[in-house]
This record gives sequence, C-alpha cells and structure tokens, in this order.
Amino acid sequence: MEKLHEYQGITGRIHQWRDNIKESYGKNNSASFLEKVKNSIGDQLKGNASANADYSHIYRHKTRAELVRVSAAVMGIEFSYAAETAFVSPTLLKIGVEHQHMTLVWALSPLVGFFLCPILGSLSDRCKLNVGRRRPFIILLSVGVLLGLILVPNGENLGYWFGDIDPHEQAAATNTTYNITYNYLNIIPHKVTASKSENEGIQKTSHPWGIFFTVLGTVLLDFDADACQSPSRAYLLDVCIPEDHARGLSTFTIMAGLGGFFGYSMGGLNWDETEIGRRLGGHVKAVFTIITFIFITCVSFSISSFTEIPLWVLSNPKSKMSSSEKSHLDDCSSTNYGAMNNDDDINHENIEKIPSEPTFTKNENIGETSFTENQNPMMSTIECPSDSNEEVQSLLHYLLSIVYMPYSLRIVCLTNLFCWMSHVCYSLYFTDFVGEAVFNGDPRAIEGTIPQRKYEEGVRFGCWGMAMYSLSCACYSMVIDKLIQRFRAKSVYIGGLLFYCLGMTLMALTRTKLSVILFSWTAGVMYSTLFTMPYLLVAHYHSLKTFELDESGCAKMGSEVRGLGTDVAIISSMVFLAQFLLSICMGTIVKLAGTTTAVITTASFLSFCAALTASKIIYLDL
Repeated sequence: MEKLHEYQGITGRIHQWRDNIKESYGKNNSASFLEKVKNSIGDQLKGNASANADYSHIYRHKTRAELVRVSAAVMGIEFSYAAETAFVSPTLLKIGVEHQHMTLVWALSPLVGFFLCPILGSLSDRCKLNVGRRRPFIILLSVGVLLGLILVPNGENLGYWFGDIDPHEQAAATNTTYNITYNYLNIIPHKVTASKSENEGIQKTSHPWGIFFTVLGTVLLDFDADACQSPSRAYLLDVCIPEDHARGLSTFTIMAGLGGFFGYSMGGLNWDETEIGRRLGGHVKAVFTIITFIFITCVSFSISSFTEIPLWVLSNPKSKMSSSEKSHLDDCSSTNYGAMNNDDDINHENIEKIPSEPTFTKNENIGETSFTENQNPMMSTIECPSDSNEEVQSLLHYLLSIVYMPYSLRIVCLTNLFCWMSHVCYSLYFTDFVGEAVFNGDPRAIEGTIPQRKYEEGVRFGCWGMAMYSLSCACYSMVIDKLIQRFRAKSVYIGGLLFYCLGMTLMALTRTKLSVILFSWTAGVMYSTLFTMPYLLVAHYHSLKTFELDESGCAKMGSEVRGLGTDVAIISSMVFLAQFLLSICMGTIVKLAGTTTAVITTASFLSFCAALTASKIIYLDL
C-alpha cells in the first residue's frame, strides 16, 4: 500500500480517501447517527477491526518530511504555548490581578499535572483501542488546549456577560456625569477628572467572573499543552525504528522551535493596526484566533500521518499476522532483543523495528521503544523473543514504577527539574520583565497613559525576544545530534546549560533592548537541550536495558520491567513541578527584590544548579 501511494502521489491519496468515505457512507447510510457512534465505539473496543491492517510503514526508515509530519503536533502545541506565555501574565495584570497573586495562578495547572501526567503515561501504555495507544491521548489533550485558547482571550468578555462591570461603560457614564456637573453646577473640572480616574482604577480590579474564566482557560491551556507533548513524543518513538530515534527527536525539537518562533512573532506584530485585528476584536484576540486554527491543522496533520499498531496486536501477533509476516517471524533467531536477564523475561515493549523484518512479541507488556547508537545501523538486527508465560504487567505495576525509580532516572529527573525551573522563569515572566524593567512601563496604569503604553510596547518587544529564542532552538536542534557524536552527550548537556546561565546573567546586568534580542538566543540552546537530552538518555537506558552501574562502573542489566510511555511522562512531569515551585515563590522574590530583574537572575542561578546535577548523570558511553 505504501508503494502504491508513492506511485499515486498526493492526488492518488485524495482519490483513495474519497472512495473510502463513499464506501463507509454507503454501508451506514440507513443507520442513525447514534447507531453510527455506538458502532464506532464498539469497533474500537472489539479488538478485531485492524486484524488485516498493513503496518509495513512502521518497519522502514522515515524520511525527514515524514518525521516533520509526525512532529507537526508539537509545532501546534508550541504555537499555543507562545500565545499563553506571552499574553497570560499581562492579561491577568490588566484585569486587576496583583503580581503576587498572578504568579500563584501558574501554580494551579502544575499542581494537577505533576500527579496526572505520569498516570496518563501509564494509561497510554495500556490503551487497547484500535486507533492506537498514543493518538487517543493526543486528541483528548488537544481538546483541552482548544478550550484554553478560547477562554483566555475571551475571559474578560465572558465576565461582563455574567455580571462584571464594564469599565468602558462606566467611563462613559462618568463622562456624562462630568459634563452635566460642569455645565450646570460649575464644579472645578480637575477635581472631577481626578474622581473619574479613581473610579476607572477601581473598576479595573472589579472582574471576579472575568478573572475566573481567564484563570480557568490558563489552567486548561497550560496543563494540556505541556501534557500533550508526552504522548506526541511517544507516538514519534513508536512509529520509528530505533535508528531513526535520534533524528526523530531532533526533528521534534526543530518543529517545536519553529512553532515557538512563528507564535511569538505573531505576538510581536501590532494587530490593532490591521484589518484582521480590528475584525477579530484586537491584538490578543487576533493572535489567539489565528493560533487556534493553526493548532487544529497541525494536530490533524500529525495524527493522520502513520497508523499505530494496537496493543492487542502486539500482545498476540501470530494469530493476527499475514503469512509473509509469520515467515519473517519464523526466520528470526531465538535470542531475545530487549530481554531483561534471560530469554524468558520479555521487555515491556519488544516491538523494536527494522525496515525489512517486522517482529512482534507475544507479551502484552507493551510500552517501550528504544534508541541505541550502533556502529553500523543498517546491519543491526532484531531477534524474535521466544514464547513466554510471563504474566501481563498490570496498571498498578506501572504506577508503582513512578515511585520506585532507579538512581539514573532520579538524577535525570532532578536535572530536568532545575532545567525547567530555569526556563520557566524566562518563558512565563519574560514579557513582563521587558515591559517593566527594560521599557519602564506599568501594567496597572490607566489605559492610554504613557506608562501603560510603554508596558504594552515592552510586551510586544519581549515577544520578538522570545521569537529569537525559539528560532535559536530550531537552529541548535539541527546540529545537536552531530555535537553529541563529536563531543559526547555529557559535554553537550553541561555546556548548553552553562551557556544559558551566562546569557541570563548578562541580560540581567544590562537590561537593554539589544540584550533582550541577543541573549535570548542562549535560551534557545537551553530549550533544545532540555527538549532532547533527557529523552535521548531515557531511550538509551531502555535500549540497553540498563538503568544502573555495578561496583566496577560497568553497565548492570536491570531486572525491572519499565514502560517507555511512563518514563517519558515522568521526565516530562518535571515541568509541572518546576512551575508549581516557582509559582509559589516567584511573586515573593519579585516583591522582595523590588524589580522583575529578579526573574532573570533566578533563571541564571537555577541553570547553574542544573549544570552541576547534569555532571552526575549516568551517560553509559552515549
């Protein structure tokens, strides 16, 4: 089928989709909508709809274009993340939330995500739907992102519908009162004007419903955007052979960087002066509306790229394989690839793939893909496992593996925690830092005044700085795998963190427009590093089945079955813990320091801590 599509090209694929839709519609034309939904759900749970499906695309090398398509979802996620980080803090400050309380808002989603994200990873490892294990969670979390993209820019207006006082209507009423009073009672104008300003300042803080809807949208957008990256990354690893993992992860990070670059660039434009911006309701609403459509397109493009192998196929493959696949399986050697201690201990996901020989395991403990750096990747082989009577691991087993981690994973988690804390300082509070510390603006100033206009200008300029960091991330991701091959993983990991530390230190000392643009490039190196290195290490541990060293410093074979989806989610959940810890203390730090420059200084210090812990990671000759 893949070869046929190559010959047909895009036109042939479109015609094939059209014929499939016609055929499906013809079969169910007489059925009601509810019956169709019921049948569709039933087919997903039966475990037989994909019995004759062709999974040959899993076992071949992927082109760069195909890796781009698989990684398209993270580009949409970064578009939405760019809108969130650029405008949520200014929006909350604008509707009357104090600095100290605004930082606490960012603690809500990580409080949920830190506990829920690893559980979602374990559920993903055990998902038995015919559509696959990762894509259902990508779709589910994408719905949450869409709700967040709708609520954040429209929270203030929703508040007016629920009874909040509109300051513009109040200002109009005040102007009317002022004119009547001035004309008929001859009261001194400047005193009445002062009263008018005070009223406006009071009304700006009177947005209880607006604050509620904006905070709700922030929590949905922040949690789902971060959590959606875990199944997206696991989906990439699942549909690629091990030799493509390094290239796939670098492509994944490139797409993330490009998404952030274009997302922040959109925020840097002044949409208020464009026809689109005026029609969509202003600068912030225009950015969020456009990004919403981009996000839907990117996620749809990604989840339609490659069909996943369902868990029920992986758990009992021989009864569901074609004769050609069975012949491939019978020709394999009897040695297990990915065995734990002996030939009868099956790895959690022994579905390692090669271009020409698809191989399944009999065990249902599916959840791992692997990365290994072979001297000659094209000559690598994957042997078939022997029959095993090992019991299927339960969901409880994977949940317990979240708590009981080997030392190697704990130190990777700690390093990733410091990395995310450092990066969150930059990403969540950077536009506020530029608006206040660089442009000397005031987010709480009355609309239209010089301090307020300076702050808005600083926020837009900060978006350009963050666009530079995203572009830097994409550029650095193109060469990071080559740097690892030449200088080894340890030097690249520690070097990237120290480079970011230096850049943030210089930005905090200078506080100029030039430094905002120039030193933001170091943030891209940090983002590419934390987006690539931890997951490369985890995949490397899984491929070698080694999570610890013995007394002599040699790799020690592990006896514990761990799921890749679970471990990826554990590493990813550090972003929630980092955000939570910073949210409860950053407002106090800024208040004690008396300047938002403390945000950048904190980022520099945390990056240095991350470099220290990265020196303790077990790299296993990576």
